Parts: sequence; structure tokens; C-alpha cells
Amino acid sequence: MKKRADDPHAKPKPSAYNKALGLLARREHSRKELRQKLDRSGYARDEASEALERLGTQHYQDDDRFAEALIRNRFGQGYGPMRLRAELKSHGLPDARIRSLLDAADIDWAQSAAAQLRRRYGAGGPVDPAERARRAQFLLRRGFAAATVRDVTHAEVDDASDENP
Repeated sequence: MKKRADDPHAKPKPSAYNKALGLLARREHSRKELRQKLDRSGYARDEASEALERLGTQHYQDDDRFAEALIRNRFGQGYGPMRLRAELKSHGLPDARIRSLLDAADIDWAQSAAAQLRRRYGAGGPVDPAERARRAQFLLRRGFAAATVRDVTHAEVDDASDENP
């Protein structure tokens, strides 16, 4: 049974600050992501802005910390730098900051790409060009740069896929 707004037993709506704090207690969120969730929950723009400012001042919300956690998570899932760059950009991080965070992560992308190939296709190398191309496409879809894919698979790959999404 749905409760009515004037029901005296209905829970009061938490403040935007408390709502955002609850979201952050579960996992890291970008500022943009929190803003969108607060907007969808019907909070006034001013109240949401004040809540986000307060959370930032108290270091409960930090886009750099969010990005570092996302990079670690997606790297662990086997995704490449192009995929990470696109995802971080969708969370509102500037290109320069994304570049510096990816550089600071100090990840060997070629080693990661090779590990993904071994996980997916086993230890044996491809014997024919069609299989080599199939493996290259797999790595490109995972977000690895064309140069890295070329080095790992020895397949001919178009550099146009390295452009920022």
C-alpha cells in the first residue's frame, strides 16, 4: 500500500546532505554523479549545491579519490586506458586531470592486454591472420590503444581508434 504525503507515519525525506552522505557510504561517487542522483530525487538545486560543497570541504566526496578507485576497479576487470578515459570523462573529470591520474596509476598496459588475451584465448598464440584480427578487435573493444594492441597481437590495427571518445 502506497503512503500518502500527508500520512503522519511516513518517513520524512532526508536532507540532500544526508542523502548524498548515504550514497557515499556505499561507494565513491563523482560530484557529477551525486548531483544527478540528488536532482532525480527531487532536491532543490541550491540545497544540492550546498550539500555537495559541504561534502567536498569535509573530504567525504573527492573526484580524484573517486577516479583512482574507478581506475583500480576497471583495471582489475581488464579494461584499457581508452575505456577508462571515456568513463572518467562521462563523470565530468577534465582531460588534463584524467591524463595525470592514468599516468600516476603506473600501469603496464601491454602486460595487461597480454593477460586479457591469455585469460580469454589461452596461452597459445594465433596462427592465422583472421584469428590475430579477432584477438585485436577483442582488445580494442576492451579499450586498449591501437599501438598496444598491435604490439601484443602483431595484427594490423587502425590508429583511428586511439582518438579520444
